[in-house]
Amino acid sequence: MAEFSQKRGKQRDEVLGGTVDFLLANARLVLGVGGAAVLGIATLAVKRLIDRATSPRDEDDAKGDSTCLEESWKELNLLKATPRQQARSPPAALSQPVALPAPWPAAPQGPTDTRPQMSPPLSSPAPLCLTFQEKLLAFERDHVTIPAAHITLAKQLAGDIALELQAYLRNKFPELPFGALVPSGPLYDGLQAGAADRVCLLVPVVLEEGLWSLVPGLDTVARDPRCWAVRRTQLEFRPRGSSPWDRFLVGGYLSSRVLLELLRKALASSVNWPAIGSLLGCLIRPSVASEELLLEVQHERLELTVTVLLAVPAAATEDPFLLAWPLEGLAGNLWLQDWYPAEAARLRALDDRDAGTRRRLLRLLCGVCRGHPALGRLDRCHLSQVVLRLGEAEADWAEAALGERFLQALEALIDSLARASLPCHFNPGVNLFGSLRAEEIDDLGFALYSGLQAPEWLL
Repeated sequence: MAEFSQKRGKQRDEVLGGTVDFLLANARLVLGVGGAAVLGIATLAVKRLIDRATSPRDEDDAKGDSTCLEESWKELNLLKATPRQQARSPPAALSQPVALPAPWPAAPQGPTDTRPQMSPPLSSPAPLCLTFQEKLLAFERDHVTIPAAHITLAKQLAGDIALELQAYLRNKFPELPFGALVPSGPLYDGLQAGAADRVCLLVPVVLEEGLWSLVPGLDTVARDPRCWAVRRTQLEFRPRGSSPWDRFLVGGYLSSRVLLELLRKALASSVNWPAIGSLLGCLIRPSVASEELLLEVQHERLELTVTVLLAVPAAATEDPFLLAWPLEGLAGNLWLQDWYPAEAARLRALDDRDAGTRRRLLRLLCGVCRGHPALGRLDRCHLSQVVLRLGEAEADWAEAALGERFLQALEALIDSLARASLPCHFNPGVNLFGSLRAEEIDDLGFALYSGLQAPEWLL
């Protein structure tokens, strides 16, 4: 009897599974993409509820239930394989305003006024709703665009802090040939998205020509394609100690970690930030808790975060631009290659060629992800790769197409998350999603897929 009931339950599950598959496969042909997505979500939810009630629960089922919600975005992502259908316009009788019948004249209550009555002026009807393009432009105006006065003030503060810090480094470490400190970042490249972006303050490490060589990270013990090692050479002719940077060598390589610790201690304990802030009319405090070298600047008109970065500038055009970044493991002493200058230059060149809106799209994506609780893990580096690929593949980058390009960027991010792969545009061997856990990828994919069905909710 038990075997009969088990077979009967199995047959019932097979019939249910076939019905669900048939519904999901044909829903987009009957209901369209929007209706198919809603039907798919409801069908998957009902199917899982029935499976939980009819099937015995074991350890594998308990482990799988926790990922059912996140896996649904991957399954439903298949529904968008067909191109979007244009929404049907409503019939003329429904799209035109209905004229109400004129009211009957009321019975006169008193003496009749024989003077001609002036009809009230007709005002244009207010729009009932805004298109997604209009909502996107409103979001850009309210949450992304920064007043020109704030940009000017932020650049002035960053430049003054750079001069003060440069004077301190030259007095504190006169033997170390630091270059001129240069403020940089999205604020200086027209890529600032709101007031939350940081200003980068580059501290160049000037290396002697002929004493140092760059080694790709793949050729080191770390085997990290993101990084490079700075190796000391010519030791037989210029022994150790002849270069002021030799005191920061670890195993024959210039250690970014040791230099970071030197600068961190100086910024946290040696620099008189209250005096500098009083001179500049603001409050400056170093962030001790962060692994990065951060300065929190508070002015009466704005708040600013300055990131101090040690950098090895490119000696030639083909050389990489390297940063001292807090890395973990075997890559702790290596230098991280920074692709931001190349990405910003490429986007600027593409926009200058056709007066496009690629940089505006990047600012919008950064503003949306920064304000969303689940999309905060997508930073500017991730979003730049998507915009660069779209920028080179699509031809129409007029403002009228900005909403469509925004939705295309969401679709591209969903596809990359489904493959757990986002190659760097200038170095395809680097997977920018490689540091994300499977749970984080599922959360991002589900949030983006939900936002793609109703993009207004992201704004």
